[in-house]
Amino acid sequence: MLLLIDAGNTLIKWALALSDTSGAPGHASWLHTGETRHDELEKLEHLWQDASSERAIKRILISNVAGLETKKRIVALLRNLRPAPFRTTWFASAPVLAGVKNGYTDFSQLGSDRFASLVGARSLFPGKNLVVVTCGTATTIDTLTADGSFVGGMILPGLRLMASSLFGNTAQLPDIGRMTDDIPEFATDTISAIRNGCMTAQAGAIEHAVTIHARHLDNVHCILSGGAAKLVLPYLSIPAQIVDNLVLVGLQAADAVKYASDMSC
Repeated sequence: MLLLIDAGNTLIKWALALSDTSGAPGHASWLHTGETRHDELEKLEHLWQDASSERAIKRILISNVAGLETKKRIVALLRNLRPAPFRTTWFASAPVLAGVKNGYTDFSQLGSDRFASLVGARSLFPGKNLVVVTCGTATTIDTLTADGSFVGGMILPGLRLMASSLFGNTAQLPDIGRMTDDIPEFATDTISAIRNGCMTAQAGAIEHAVTIHARHLDNVHCILSGGAAKLVLPYLSIPAQIVDNLVLVGLQAADAVKYASDMSC
């Protein structure tokens, strides 16, 4: 069995997947999945141990963009998992992987989560021109061509980060609390106006990226993932599709390629 871990800035997401590579990677082969906040990370040891009681974990693949301290805590949890041994790999961006060609000036500087999302998107939508959006702590917008070339991307503050920035740096503006899904087009109170502005900025950036990508390529598909994807989707004026846990999908697709290569040696 394969344990996939996506350690993001806000949440740790994970999935226990069948390690058989005969089928397409993705949600259909996941036996268990979940997520937790960083301050509850230690709870995962028991969850992983219980979930893996039926089948032993053979491989673990981790994307971590949450820093060294989070990496140390994950290592400590994994050290207690039984039965051992299993192979642990820390996923990192590569020049080429699973059909994705990394177009960053320095390929290693592309975040492992963004690269995994691109690999995941291509595994689910092969041969498509894609705009891959992750709506999380930050909103990342990345472009992929049908032949797998990563053209480049954009990074902007996520919904909550945008709102908290206004609240924290402007004395007269209130804390807006949670973002909602009933934001008016034009607001008549300050809290709604902030929510409106933040949501419009997110939607506008995504639509702008799709417009630019579509100037050069036909049939561009927009894929959304991340915790705020369901909030953003209704405010887009372009077709888009939500894919949950795209980083985990990409990790599994990357593992399938590596595992198949190892087996052929």
